[in-house]
Amino acid sequence: MAEEIARQFTLDSEVFEAICKVRREEFVPNGFRHQAFSLDALPISAKQWISSPLTVAKMTHYLDHKGCDSVLEVGCGSGYQAAVLSQLFRRVFTIERISVLFNEAKSKFSSQELHNIHVRFDDGQFGWNEYAPYDRILFSASTNSIPHDLFRQLKDGGVLVAPIDENGEQKIYRFKREGNSIIPTYLEGCEFVPILEGTA
Repeated sequence: MAEEIARQFTLDSEVFEAICKVRREEFVPNGFRHQAFSLDALPISAKQWISSPLTVAKMTHYLDHKGCDSVLEVGCGSGYQAAVLSQLFRRVFTIERISVLFNEAKSKFSSQELHNIHVRFDDGQFGWNEYAPYDRILFSASTNSIPHDLFRQLKDGGVLVAPIDENGEQKIYRFKREGNSIIPTYLEGCEFVPILEGTA
């Protein structure tokens, strides 16, 4: 699977190894395990989706993890993206608003002994101020705009990557914090489930 991804998108060696180490079949429903290593998004509980491994690889690559310690993910979902991040960051903080997905992800992280992942049940748009500031922040769901609270939880020099809903399209942007300024860079088009308010 990692080799197929690498044929479509250039990965650095550490991201390639992280993809190889995580057992994606553990993050998909039993009925879809035979498709776990395809480059397709797959349905999971609560009418949500596990992103394509190609998308996960791209989002991980865009974070530019080198020299970083901590990352915050908004939208844990199946937990697969957080598991990949756990191979590259010392501390991973991930927030999920849907209780069934939160509980499933916690169980998967425990069974696979991914002890550097910390999961919170909450509306991820508020972030997780207790452990801020973060070197990196990743949105795993699309949003119209980034809440200012999340930029405040990003270290100076830190990077936030998110799919943004813009003029009827979704676009991945990379935001870099430089002092009080936020510098956006457009990366590519995408397709993610939308972020929603509150918990369920």
